[in-house]
Amino acid sequence: MVTVSENTLTQSDKMRSLILWFDEVGIADIPLVGGKNASLGEMIQQLTPQGVNVPTGFATTAYAYRYFIESAGLEAKLRQLFADLDVEDVKNLQVRGKKARSLLMHTPFPVELRDAIASAYLKLCEQYNPDTDVAVRSSATAEDLPDASFAGQQESYLNVVSVEGVLAACHRCFASLFTDRAISYRHTKGFDHFSIALAVGVQKMVRSDLATSGVMFSIDTETGFKDAALITAAYGLGENVVQGTVNPDEYYVFKPTLKTGFSPIIDKKLGSKELKMIYDDGSKFTKNVAVSSTEQSKFALSDAEILQLAHWACLIEDHYGQTHGNYSPMDIEWAKDGITNQLFIVQARPETVQSQKIANILRSYHFVKTDKKAKSPHPLVTGRAIGEAISQGQVKLILNVNNIEQFQAGDVLVTERTDPDWEPIMKRASAIITNSGGRTCHAAIIARELGVPAIVGCNNATTILKTGQEVTISCAEGDEGKVYPGLLPFEVKEVLLENLPRTRTQILMNVGNPQEALSLSAIPNDGVGLARTEFIIANQIQVHPMALIHFEKLEDEFVKTKIKQLTALYDHKPQYFVDKLAQGIGRIAAAFYPKPVIVRMSDFKSNEYANLLGGQQFEPQEENPMLGWRGASRYYDPGYQEAFALECQSIKRVRDEMGLTNLIPMIPFCRTPNEGRLVLAEMAKNDLKQGVNNLQVYVMCELPSNVIMADEFAEVFDGFSIGSNDLTQLTLGLDRDSSLVAWLFDERSPAVKRMVTMAIASAKKNHRKIGICGQAPSDYPEFAQFLVEQGIDSISLNPDSVLKTLLEIAKVEQNHVDN
Repeated sequence: MVTVSENTLTQSDKMRSLILWFDEVGIADIPLVGGKNASLGEMIQQLTPQGVNVPTGFATTAYAYRYFIESAGLEAKLRQLFADLDVEDVKNLQVRGKKARSLLMHTPFPVELRDAIASAYLKLCEQYNPDTDVAVRSSATAEDLPDASFAGQQESYLNVVSVEGVLAACHRCFASLFTDRAISYRHTKGFDHFSIALAVGVQKMVRSDLATSGVMFSIDTETGFKDAALITAAYGLGENVVQGTVNPDEYYVFKPTLKTGFSPIIDKKLGSKELKMIYDDGSKFTKNVAVSSTEQSKFALSDAEILQLAHWACLIEDHYGQTHGNYSPMDIEWAKDGITNQLFIVQARPETVQSQKIANILRSYHFVKTDKKAKSPHPLVTGRAIGEAISQGQVKLILNVNNIEQFQAGDVLVTERTDPDWEPIMKRASAIITNSGGRTCHAAIIARELGVPAIVGCNNATTILKTGQEVTISCAEGDEGKVYPGLLPFEVKEVLLENLPRTRTQILMNVGNPQEALSLSAIPNDGVGLARTEFIIANQIQVHPMALIHFEKLEDEFVKTKIKQLTALYDHKPQYFVDKLAQGIGRIAAAFYPKPVIVRMSDFKSNEYANLLGGQQFEPQEENPMLGWRGASRYYDPGYQEAFALECQSIKRVRDEMGLTNLIPMIPFCRTPNEGRLVLAEMAKNDLKQGVNNLQVYVMCELPSNVIMADEFAEVFDGFSIGSNDLTQLTLGLDRDSSLVAWLFDERSPAVKRMVTMAIASAKKNHRKIGICGQAPSDYPEFAQFLVEQGIDSISLNPDSVLKTLLEIAKVEQNHVDN
């Protein structure tokens, strides 16, 4: 037996060491020190030279655990205890778990093990200071595997000091190999209780109690999108984020352009962060205290810190990918030291859900409308969506883990938050809803692993939802999860992606909601033919841009107060518009990068602009807004010029700062070529110059003048996109919003088709790209066929029409070849 190892030890000596230092182990040593400790050692050895900060420490070994079990003859007693174990019987599980833990806790450590732990801790104190504060964390030899996380199955203890404190915490960690949740999890995953050993990591604490901490993934946890890093952050020690006690901030960073030197923060969401865990000077190791409203209303990380963490996530993911010889997305815990202001990585393990999914099957969930005129029901509760499924069942409200035996298979679990003690019933739930927590909390991680839809961070679920109530849970509508009353009809579609045909005609998508972009990018596509800025402005910004520019001149005090609340983080109000629009556009551009993403500049009509907060003061009353002050005519007009400058700043940020040069701005409702030149001049004033940094500018082909003068428009713009909705109404001379003439509105009209034919022919003659982004090809397969026959370059479709239209287009193209 070797009590405390030295660097000169052979592998056989390491296998018989009671203690190993982190810098002596690597990822190959999981059988010796468990996944958590092996990973820390791997990062200290391999990634510290690349600038990744990892706190040092040591581990008790699997050999030490087995020495403890064997020397006291505990295995035979445990086997006898588990002879009639039934993990489906909650009471049976609880009784046996409690007896197993008691057996280990009442068995003292062998003296050699006590001495080895004490000696190693005192060495750590020599390096830092007497009674150094450490984290003591369990690390099972079967945890942090690519297909089984064992996350949170065993105990961890923070702010542990003194030799006796460390020894006691290590003893409790050993006993925690037999927590109810750990026993249940091993049984579910098919692991033998006695083939797994427990190592313990003793690591120097990072003083995040004085700063911030959180979790990050090198993959989007819900969609499996590989090119985004998701970072969560809250104040204080990281246990609150992991356990779901708080709703943290969330940040998304686009990895490909981050690696080439850009700053692509494509999304930032402010969390409530109501509590922070700090050191407790009393008998407990830590305690939670309230966070001031001022701190809650601020982001916990600066942009520079967000980018630094995302850079480390890339380094860690790339290193483990090379080590394992395959793509290895990672689940990483980080902490910021409030004394030194340095960031640290305190854990890294393989992501175990998205990395294991079968990539060639596209599964999607959709509500089925039995009455197309009926309005969608209003959700009872909303929160963060976990997964992308829809589920339903009866609510079972349980606030105390001691009452979990009341839970029936198929119930919808509603509670404040979960921890590993809830896992025996979580696997039987049809859905999980919690008041607190973010995407990286315990409830979210386990729900993903079980394939159960969950909605976390709802705040009020336990007061709104009642036991026995029938509800439908939807995680299929973007980032926001929704709980609807009743059992709503829905369908599940599965598509095998392996044998889909490739078409000459490019298949693009119409995308409005940035929150759906990462998910939609999994549908086979050639890019985005229409990204609508109006959706972002109406839903995420909500304020008229001129009201932000002239905030102090606003006349309506109620509106002014509302805008002040929305822009609380901003002293300079217009920056709110630029940031939100850039993040929305950037998220869409990132989701489909490097494929083209055509973003239409704002095309609200004056009555729609007036509905934005503060809009009434800046918009005229028009008799026919459909044909009035909209699109290009606004951009150079003194009444909107300043607002258009904000739109340009957003586009410039996405292209120049985020590095997403696949973004192509498009000008709507441009009546004349000269008007097009005025708009381009306005863009150039705002440093968006056509041709610079490969900037192309497209124009909507939606007016008869765009078709008739296509040759002249081709001299101004780099490409066309046919807007079949406006082109139809203006060709046929009808108002598409009028129910009196709605029956005459038909894109398949010979007049409209003749206009489309002319537009395509003119674009081809002038060597300009031309596509279509209107509704017609999504609704009418025969119209899509007509477009292909005319030789159109691309067809942009609503996401739910992509696959069926793709197959139709492939047939048409094949018929052309055959004939």
